[in-house]
Amino acid sequence: MSKKLKVGIIGCGGIALAKHAPSIKIIPEAEIVAYCDIVPERAEKMRDEFETPDAKTYKDYKKLLEDDTIDVIHVCTPNKSHAPITVASLKAGKHVICEKPMATTYKDAKLMCDTAKEEGKVFTIGYQYRCQTAPLYVNELCRRGDLGEIYFAKAHAIRRRGIPTWGVFLNEEEQGGGSLIDIGTHALDMTLWMMDNYKPKSVTGTIYKNFKDRPDCGNGMGRWKPEDFTVEDSAFGFVTMENGATIILETSWALNIVEEGEAICTLCGSKAGIDMRNGVTVVSDDLGSVTMTKPSLNVGGVAYTPELGALKPEQIEARNFYASILHGEELRVKPEHALAVTQILEGIYESAKTGKQVFFN
Repeated sequence: MSKKLKVGIIGCGGIALAKHAPSIKIIPEAEIVAYCDIVPERAEKMRDEFETPDAKTYKDYKKLLEDDTIDVIHVCTPNKSHAPITVASLKAGKHVICEKPMATTYKDAKLMCDTAKEEGKVFTIGYQYRCQTAPLYVNELCRRGDLGEIYFAKAHAIRRRGIPTWGVFLNEEEQGGGSLIDIGTHALDMTLWMMDNYKPKSVTGTIYKNFKDRPDCGNGMGRWKPEDFTVEDSAFGFVTMENGATIILETSWALNIVEEGEAICTLCGSKAGIDMRNGVTVVSDDLGSVTMTKPSLNVGGVAYTPELGALKPEQIEARNFYASILHGEELRVKPEHALAVTQILEGIYESAKTGKQVFFN
C-alpha cells in the first residue's frame, strides 16, 4: 500500500523503548508519528532516540487521540491505565495493541473486548512469549493432538531473586498487584493457550508478602524502600476449568527454591505430557515402556520458517498485529484469550483476600 499506517505510542518507559518501538521499525508499512508520556521529557527523548524528528510529542493521551491521521496505538503504560486508554483509543477509531496484563479487573477487560467489537478495530495484548521457539513447537504438538486431552497443567513463573525495583512495579495502586499480575500473567496465558481452554469454573488462591522488609536479600535487580513495596512477592492459585481440567499457577519474584522458570508450563494429557523446564521434554509410552524425549529446537522447525526465521518474539508479535490490520491475518492473541487470563488473576486475588473459593458465572 502507498500510505503507511501512522502509529502513536502512549507510555514511553522501558517496555516501549525495549520492545515496542524497535518492533515497529521492522514493519515497512508503519511509521511512528507520535509519542505520549506524563513526563514530557521521556516522550521527547524517545522521539530523538528512534530518529523520528517529525513525530509529535504529548503529555495528555487524549490530545494525541484527537489526531485523526493516527491509525494505530501502542499502550505501554502502567497496568491501572490500560483499560481507559485502550477504550478511548478504540473509540477514537484506532487499532490497539496493549501491553500485558490486559487490565487489573475482569470488568475493565470485558469493556475493552466489547469496545473493540463495537468499533470494528483490531485489538490484541502483548503476550510475546507465545512467539518463542519452544512454545511454538509445543503448541503445534498440542494442536496436532499428540498429548490427547490435557487435563492437568502447571503454569510456572518463578524467580529466586528477581524483584523489579524500577518504575511502579512495587506500587499496588498503579499495577494492581505484584508477581502474579506481572509475570504470572505470562505463564497463565501460555498454559491456557497450550490447552486451548479459556473457560474457568473456579479458583482458590493465596498471596504472600515476605520480602517487603528485606531489601538486603540479594535481589539481582537492586534494593528498594520497604515503604514503597505494597504488592505481593509470591502468589499461588488452584484453578478448575469448566471441562474438569485443573491448573496450578505458581508465581514469585523471590522464592527460596532451587529451580527457576518463567513463562513456561507443564502439561499432562491422556496420551502424553510435556515439561518446558530446562528445554522441552516429552513424556509418553511406547511398546509398554515409558519414554522421555528432548527435541532439538535450535536446528530448524516451526519457528524457523522463511518468514519468521530472523525475527525476535516481539517482532513476530508486531508483524502479526500489523498483518491482521492490513491483510486480515488471524491474531495470535485474541482479546477473549487475555480476558480469561484477567478473570483468573482477579479471582486469585479475591480468593486470597477473602479466604474463600471464587466461582465464575
